[in-house]
Amino acid sequence: MASKPRPQSQKRERRLFSTSDDTAMMKQIQVTHAPDGREVDVRPIIHIVEEILIHSIASSIEDGDLRGKRLEADMEKAAAFAEFDMLDSLAFVVHKISCELTCKCSGGGDAHATTMVILNILSSYPWHAKVVLTLAAFAVNFGEFWLVSQQSAANTLAKSVALLKQLPDLAENSTSLRPQFDAVNKLLKATLDVTRCIIEFKELPSEYISEDTPPMSVASAHIPVATYWTIRSIVACSTQITSFIGLRNEYISQTTESWELSSLAYKVSSIYEHLRNQLELCQQYIDDKRHIEAFHTLVGLFKTTHLDNMKILRALIYAKDDPPPLIDCSSKTRVSLEALRRKHVLLLISDLDLSLEEIIILDNLYKDARSRGDTHYEMVWIPVVNRATWNDLNKKKFENLQSSMTWYSVRDPMIIEPAVIKYIKEVWNFTKKAIVVALDPQGRLSSPNALHMIWIWGNLAFPFTHEKEESLWKSEIWSLELLVDGIDPAVLEWMAEGKFICLYGGEDLEWIQTFTTAVLTVAKAANLPLEMVYVGKSNAKERMQKMITTFSTRKFSYFWPNVTSIWFFWARLESMLYSKLQHGKSVEDDQILNEVMTVLSFDGSDKGWAIFCKGTAEMARAKGDTALTCLRDFEIWRESVGRVGFLQALKDYLEQLHTPHHCNRLILPGTAGGIPERVVCAECGRQMEKYFMYRCCVE
Repeated sequence: MASKPRPQSQKRERRLFSTSDDTAMMKQIQVTHAPDGREVDVRPIIHIVEEILIHSIASSIEDGDLRGKRLEADMEKAAAFAEFDMLDSLAFVVHKISCELTCKCSGGGDAHATTMVILNILSSYPWHAKVVLTLAAFAVNFGEFWLVSQQSAANTLAKSVALLKQLPDLAENSTSLRPQFDAVNKLLKATLDVTRCIIEFKELPSEYISEDTPPMSVASAHIPVATYWTIRSIVACSTQITSFIGLRNEYISQTTESWELSSLAYKVSSIYEHLRNQLELCQQYIDDKRHIEAFHTLVGLFKTTHLDNMKILRALIYAKDDPPPLIDCSSKTRVSLEALRRKHVLLLISDLDLSLEEIIILDNLYKDARSRGDTHYEMVWIPVVNRATWNDLNKKKFENLQSSMTWYSVRDPMIIEPAVIKYIKEVWNFTKKAIVVALDPQGRLSSPNALHMIWIWGNLAFPFTHEKEESLWKSEIWSLELLVDGIDPAVLEWMAEGKFICLYGGEDLEWIQTFTTAVLTVAKAANLPLEMVYVGKSNAKERMQKMITTFSTRKFSYFWPNVTSIWFFWARLESMLYSKLQHGKSVEDDQILNEVMTVLSFDGSDKGWAIFCKGTAEMARAKGDTALTCLRDFEIWRESVGRVGFLQALKDYLEQLHTPHHCNRLILPGTAGGIPERVVCAECGRQMEKYFMYRCCVE
């Protein structure tokens, strides 16, 4: 048995694209390359070669009972892909290389010299065709060897040929032959990997990447050497197979060739890894170019007038209808985009953290719209997910959210193209919070985010245009009805009955207990028909659930018994803020914006707050300590109640308690509405300093 090559020799073999030997070799290889422009469709050929080298022969070496039927079936399957006219023209060159491999590899010829001869024979072919045709020639020899050896036990002709060549019986010698065939198979698989990689480089679309583009230019510089080592590996495999001639009755042991094959397999695998990395860079470059092109196409589509909305919807969701891209979440059936043709469509765009509260409110509005003849629209959920981190857990979250909806959803988030995600983020300003994009029956953009309108007015805002929003604001005044409309009918009933109503919030239980006691004491003393409503705190779902439990036990006052109502109250206030800002309003010239920012700044403090109302227009408000002090001092301003009324007397005394040094904090959620450049304090009118606050664990 030959000794194992020295580590120094192995180390030199493993150097990739860097040794002086390879530099000199590169010059020799380039001299042989003189392509004449001919094109060779190598896909049918490589498919047949793979059937021969991998599926048929490799498995048969492991199982000596497999016979020619397996190969026949595989070859019939492969032949279906072959273009025989093209193969006719290549048969001679394949035969010529086959002869070179058979003759030059007998008796341990010079592998480098044989490789260079083959490169010269294939000088007029492109690099990818050189390796495929050499593999095809080897596959012919290997296939013939295998057929004769395998069928010699059952076929007289094969037995005679095997005797003349003195080929070993593969079934009888499977154990002793396994190391050699394992080494051959390992090298062949590495060779096929490199070959496929070179073919993929050839098939890259030239309209998106050129030869001088850095990822491609780097690969192009390495492909000639990769081609050389691929062909040289085929020569080595051919030498190993040829060495079996005359070994029928001899003891078969592991030879020097096995070590050489293993060394070559390591080198070719290293070449493959390098080329694969470059190919991935090229593919990423192409994908980026395609995404930019698709992005600009989408931009152009929205600037074009269409007869209906189908071009826009296909560009945004999915271009094909097989399989249908939508799921009707209520019936769990697949639906074509045709279901949306010439309809108003709302695109609900969110990540997988879409809250149950948002789904509940949207579900109520969607069902209401479908029951009305004048406000009919369809809604489609488009989840924005990270493709790189998509896994079974995310898929489960997606399916759970889908199951809680009654409208349409895309069947799979992966069908949404990266260019569409880019458009959603850059043009429609989607970041984290859900948005609702409204499209009219022709696919024109009605609103890049109608969610603010939906939260404030519900289906009254249909068809969700900027003009409709302006019109609705013109008919609104700052009132308790605007604050709680659609949330709690009981509050509207109290208003109609002429009762005084106190809305209050916060989560300081000590302040809540003291405040509610003080309010009830004053109401009794002033003989006021008064009701109290606890509206909680924004962005604190879990804490609000605990507060609801506490209110159920301690009976401080009337409260909303579910987190959804509390969430919706604050979501509407935030929507009012951003809606006003989008219309260019400021606290100086818009009372509603002023009052909304005041309530939001109250919510940003650590203490409670209160708003006292009567009817539609009378309102007084204060932060927690100020409100509590005012109520405790009731006897001081009680006398003025009979003269100007309770609410006015309350407001007058609150003005007296106002101190010049105080602080309000306003925390604005990062939504698509944008953050205002200038914000003034709702109490003193001075401009607030601007800070950035990033909140994660808001619970």
